[in-house]
Formats: sequence, structure tokens, C-alpha cells
Amino acid sequence: MIILGIDPGLRTTGFGVIEKQGAKLRYIASGTIKTGQEGALPPRLKVILAGVAEIVSTYQPHCAAIEKVFVNVNPHSTLLLGQARGAAISALVSADLDVAEYSPTQIKQSVVGTGKAAKPQVQDMVSRLLQLPGLPGTDAADALGVAICHANSHDALALIGAMAPGMDGLRMKRGRLV
Repeated sequence: MIILGIDPGLRTTGFGVIEKQGAKLRYIASGTIKTGQEGALPPRLKVILAGVAEIVSTYQPHCAAIEKVFVNVNPHSTLLLGQARGAAISALVSADLDVAEYSPTQIKQSVVGTGKAAKPQVQDMVSRLLQLPGLPGTDAADALGVAICHANSHDALALIGAMAPGMDGLRMKRGRLV
């Protein structure tokens, strides 16, 4: 299974492509889509949309995962990040990919083992898990982390689904099934 991870950003959107074969993860590609720091918003969103679409076309992933927006101190920055994220998701769903979403804490927990990990820790663990010759850039490392998180979570969700068919309508409320 080929997984595309996206770390959305208005200036720089990171991407990471990995392959999962059984329990093994293999690095395929990573990098960034840069929109620049200046300029009108619509053309920058178009760069993200086109860039993600090109990555999907090039690597033909089976599924995708993207980091959820966290609330910044500055609401305007949060809104801009949400729009960049929306452009990336639009490109993914336009290619008929299933898109999973993970919080920064979930991603760090999956990759490093703690939800409060710093960026250098994520870079180091991504490099180790994928046996890279060096450290990827921060945005690419974050995107690879999203893909790794999905690879790990996908198995757990499939196992739960296989163990409990027909339970997909159940929900948790205050730690109890309802």
C-alpha cells in the first residue's frame, strides 16, 4: 500500500510518500510545495492544489493522510492554514483518494512515542524508521510522519473492523459504548 502524507502550510506544504508492506515501511519520496511568502491568496492556493495533484499523479498513492489544523494564537493564521489544508484535501479527493486526518499530537505519538515531541525528534525518528541516509527537512519530515501515523493506524482500524463487524454505528461517550 502506498501512502501519501501531507503537512499543510500556506507558504510551504510538505509531502511524504511511503510504501507499507506487512510491518515494513519503505521510503519512496518527500519534499515541499512552496507558494512563496507574498502574493494574493487564491494563486497560492492554486499552487498547493496543482502541486498535490501532480504528486498524486506521479506516485499513484492508494490513500492519503493529512495533519489537522490546530488553533493558533492568531485566528487569522489559523484561517489561512485551514484554506491551505482545504486546497490540499480538494486535490486528494478529486483523485478519489480516501483521506484520513490526524492531530499533531497523534502524529508525534505514533512516530516518536510522545505527543509533545519537538520537530528535531520527529525528524530523527522519521529518518530512523525509514532508514534514510540523513534528516529530511522539517516540513517533509512532518509529512512523512503523517504517512507513518496512517500506516500504523490503518492496521489497528482494520483489525478493529475485522473483529467487530456491524459495530461501526457504535460511539463512545464518557469512555462507554453507546
